Amino acid sequence: MAILEARAISKSYRVGNRPITVLDTVSLTVKPGEFLIIKGESGSGKSTLLALLSGLERPDSGRVLIEDQDITDLHEDELAPLRNATFGYVFQSFHLIPSLTTLENVMFPAELAADPAARPKAEALLKRVGLAERSASFPRQLSGGEKQRCAICRALINGPRLLFADEPTGNLDSVSGGAVLELLLELHREHGTTLVLVTHSQDIARLADRVVTLRDGRLAAGTAS
Repeated sequence: MAILEARAISKSYRVGNRPITVLDTVSLTVKPGEFLIIKGESGSGKSTLLALLSGLERPDSGRVLIEDQDITDLHEDELAPLRNATFGYVFQSFHLIPSLTTLENVMFPAELAADPAARPKAEALLKRVGLAERSASFPRQLSGGEKQRCAICRALINGPRLLFADEPTGNLDSVSGGAVLELLLELHREHGTTLVLVTHSQDIARLADRVVTLRDGRLAAGTAS
């Protein structure tokens, strides 16, 4: 059974009076435990596709299924707990909450899920990624690589079956980016988490189980299965 499936999804936006098609009838199936790369040039629709697959946005047409559950038309109050329990997200821009410490940022999704073990789980994750001594620091006090490691811990605290990463090394130098990528791959291998990662990097793409390429809002021939 597929863990994730997109069936002919399309998405357009309006710029003034002109509609701009970003994705055009994209179909894609992701297997449990797979490391899938979505690759393409800037403007090809990669981030939009990831947002649709992860339920952060809705397609104009087509369907998105998670483990055979159609999430396309779910209301936000139905979708939010599903996202929190099933998905993890790592973004290029970190999206940490400035007023929370490193530890509090990591704990946040588990607290939303009313997990009584939120604190020890967060502390264990921070220790795992070498941030235990930074647990009381605020995001403004962290380097880019530390922020991204914190974001990865936050994404993993609820034990997601699906981890979405949108250009997770895009704002980092080569050393920090390499360390973050290796961390994602280690966690993917250790826990069997399905990893769907957006990148334009050919070096990163070589590490994946499978690569699909977007060109002008469509999947290149032969990459959707």
